[in-house]
Amino acid sequence: MIKCAGQDQRFWKLGDIFEIQCPQCGNAVEFFKDEAERKCRCCKTVVANPKLALGCAQWCQYAEQCLGPSFGKEVVNITRNKLIDEMKTVFGSDQKRIRHALTVLDYAERIQATEGGNPLTVKAAAILHDIGIHKAEEKYGSAQGDYQEIEGPPIAEEIFKRHNIPADVTEHICKIIANHHSGKNIDTLEFRIIWDANRLTNIPDDFPNANREKLQKIIDTVFKTSKGRQIAAETFIKD
Repeated sequence: MIKCAGQDQRFWKLGDIFEIQCPQCGNAVEFFKDEAERKCRCCKTVVANPKLALGCAQWCQYAEQCLGPSFGKEVVNITRNKLIDEMKTVFGSDQKRIRHALTVLDYAERIQATEGGNPLTVKAAAILHDIGIHKAEEKYGSAQGDYQEIEGPPIAEEIFKRHNIPADVTEHICKIIANHHSGKNIDTLEFRIIWDANRLTNIPDDFPNANREKLQKIIDTVFKTSKGRQIAAETFIKD
């Protein structure tokens, strides 16, 4: 299998293959830098890689073709969980914002599975789409959408820097965050997925007493993906 330079072991450096002690028995466990876990040969304990480095695979849409389907899914889950932790750190005790972000993520994942697009870009944008809320409230006394769109991208950019996210991927996700309410300056597939996931999450609060006709009009005119419209109809249009 041909791999890109970021994953080809011929381009690895000293220290990309290393040993750590098994926390259970103290036996040496050898790791490659991109292995999430290995089983200790001595006591059979599953040991997590404390230096896991996924490189370009964590953001590349071709990761599954490069590394195989099972590892591609593992890469997605590892990166997704790291960003969820970052989001929770920013929101702290604000469980309302955390629940909202996770609900948007759930809808976004369902839409992306049908519509396509880069799964990690979709997940990252869903998790961090409202990341500027607290900063907006602090600076402007309001969490209004325009203020979130101003304050969110710089916070997301700092998070991505900590995880060595490529500049082009960071730019795309930050542009989604900067337009997730207004939709003015972007129309990528990943953006449309986040737009619909956010609207699906907000419908119960925004239109609590809307009748069937009004909900159908909202679905027909506001949503940007076929799967988003399907989920909305199945969830909110009751027979």
